Amino acid sequence: MKNVRFYGDRPYTVAVVHGGPGAPGEMAPVARELSSDSGVLEPLQTKDTLEGQVEELRDALEEYGNLPVTLIGWSWGAWLGFIFAARYPLSVRKLMLIASGPYEEKYAEDIMPTRLNRMTEKQRAEVFRITEILNNPSVEDKNAPFARLGELIIMADTYDPLPYRSEALECRYDIYDSVWWEANELRNSGELLEFGRKIRCPVVAIHGDYDPRPAEGVREPLSRVLKDFKLILLEKCGHEPWIEKFARDKFYKILKNELE
Repeated sequence: MKNVRFYGDRPYTVAVVHGGPGAPGEMAPVARELSSDSGVLEPLQTKDTLEGQVEELRDALEEYGNLPVTLIGWSWGAWLGFIFAARYPLSVRKLMLIASGPYEEKYAEDIMPTRLNRMTEKQRAEVFRITEILNNPSVEDKNAPFARLGELIIMADTYDPLPYRSEALECRYDIYDSVWWEANELRNSGELLEFGRKIRCPVVAIHGDYDPRPAEGVREPLSRVLKDFKLILLEKCGHEPWIEKFARDKFYKILKNELE
C-alpha cells in the first residue's frame, strides 16, 4: 500500500487524515470532492505507534505538500492532526477537526452506551461476541472481526445515510490496539489537551449533533486552550458528515468556505 494518494493538481495545499487508527482510505470521498478546487493529499497511516504515525505524516507532508497546508482530520485523524499541529506548527496553516473524539475522558463515558442503545438486540449480541474475540490473546487474526465491529458501530453512529460503500483499504486491529492505547493514555493524563497550547493556527471543528461523541467534549476543552477556535454543529448528522442525507451539502459548503 502506497503511503500517500493524490487528488487534483499541484500544489497540494490540503491534506486529509483518516480515522481508525488502522483503517486507511476512508477520507477518499472528501479528498475527491475538494480536489476540484485544491490539490489534496491523502496520507495513509501505517505505523503501529503514535510517534510513528506523527512522523509518517510529517514525512508525507514535507515531501509532497505545499507547506503550510490545511490539515483536515476525521475521527482519530482529528487527534492525530491536533498532535501534529502542536508538534510542527509551521507546517499547518489551518486545522480542521471533523467528528473528533472528546479531549477529556469524562466526555467519553456515554459513547458506547449510546451506541448500544441504538442497536437491535441482535446487533448488541454480535458486538459482545466480537469484543470477546478481540480480547482473546489466542486469536491470531483479528482483522476481519475488527472490520465487522466497525460496520456495526458506524450504523449506530449514522443518522440517515445516503447510499455509500466504505472505502477503507484495510482494517488492522494490531495498529488500532497499539496506537489507540497510547492516545487514550494521553487523554487520560491531560497531555492530549495540553498540546493545544502549542497550536498557532486557526482551528475549526465540525461535529454532527447525532454523533455519540459529544460535541461539548470538543467545544469546552478546546475553547480553554486554543487562541483561535470555533465549532460548527451540523443538525441531523452523525459521525461521517459526507454520507449524511441532511448534512452532506452543508458539510462540503463549510469545508470549501474554510479553504478559501
